[in-house]
Amino acid sequence: MEKMNFKVDEAYLIQTVQDLVRINSINPTLTPTGKGEAEIGTYVLKQLKALGLDVTLSEIAPGRVNAVGVLKGSGGGRSLLLNAHMDTVGVEGMTIDPFGGELRDGRIYGRGVQDMKASLAAMMAAAKALVDAGITLRGDLLITGVADEEYASIGTEALVKEFKADAAIVTEPSEMLIARAHRGFIWFDVETIGRAAHGSRYTEGIDANMRMGRFLAELEKLEQELLTRKGHVLTGPPSLHAAIIQGGTEISTYADRCLLKIERRTAPGETVAQATAELQEIIDRLAAHDPTFKATVKVAFSQQPFEVARDTQIVQILDDALGARIGHHPEHIGQTFWTDAALFAAAGMETVLLGPKGHGLHSAEEWVELASVVDLAHILAETAINYCGIS
Repeated sequence: MEKMNFKVDEAYLIQTVQDLVRINSINPTLTPTGKGEAEIGTYVLKQLKALGLDVTLSEIAPGRVNAVGVLKGSGGGRSLLLNAHMDTVGVEGMTIDPFGGELRDGRIYGRGVQDMKASLAAMMAAAKALVDAGITLRGDLLITGVADEEYASIGTEALVKEFKADAAIVTEPSEMLIARAHRGFIWFDVETIGRAAHGSRYTEGIDANMRMGRFLAELEKLEQELLTRKGHVLTGPPSLHAAIIQGGTEISTYADRCLLKIERRTAPGETVAQATAELQEIIDRLAAHDPTFKATVKVAFSQQPFEVARDTQIVQILDDALGARIGHHPEHIGQTFWTDAALFAAAGMETVLLGPKGHGLHSAEEWVELASVVDLAHILAETAINYCGIS
């Protein structure tokens, strides 16, 4: 490993975390009053430009932006992309000031502070440490803040078409453990079809809600069977849940349609076609038993699972940098949730996840451990030196 002297500006890091938390960047697709990423993206862009990075602000949709800064290398080295999303979920029900950014007892509090504004600040502080030390990388270092990860990831989908790198580190919270895999997800719409009729006309009506009940009974059996599967060594088994059900128009009318929305979490190695076939098999079996049972299954949206091998170069270099910082080689884990890492990997980048310690993602009280954010900034700078090379 290359050994270069640099120092993370902790005062800058703390201030940047607090500044980011104090900007409302709630995803407006999730909460209508959310401000989106325009303001936070502008802040990030100004900070990166002040460090001397080449900056780009890309509007993905109205009020939805990506902010990118490139610390240009001298040439001949591998490029590394650091990533964090700038949007957050809503703040309803929070028991702390969601935009306070309070520093107390070694923790910073606020909505999105762990998920993932502290990570974004650590990325920026890592770039600042390299600039302050006068270190010139051979390959480019890209600092990327993206839109919309909390809903449909339109930010990263656009980013990978505009920017390329040899490797990517997604700084989603991982308790400072290296995450090499995560599950994907599929949103299914299952609809049972009945026949509307007056509630008194039992010879005419076909109850779509009752037929959905039959489907749900079989779906529960599948859900239990999924949990017994071997799954993936890092992410565990696949799973599903029945999220939303809607059926019927009024109390004295047989429901002619019933819609069920299902979320299916997929383990690495599973496919959309495989998961769809499992639901279709239930429908076919119920229809064979009763010709009046009619139903359809459609994929509404999906994101694929993610996995990277232990022996890839970015994983090994990150492992060494983390081990040197904490004094031992870290545990490698998988995440049950989905991240944009899958999109970077699909775009041909060696991708891995590492993020800070904290608590309360999407919940009433969210905080991040400041010491782990400082560690993260050090590790990202060290990894950039050893992956990109130095002149």
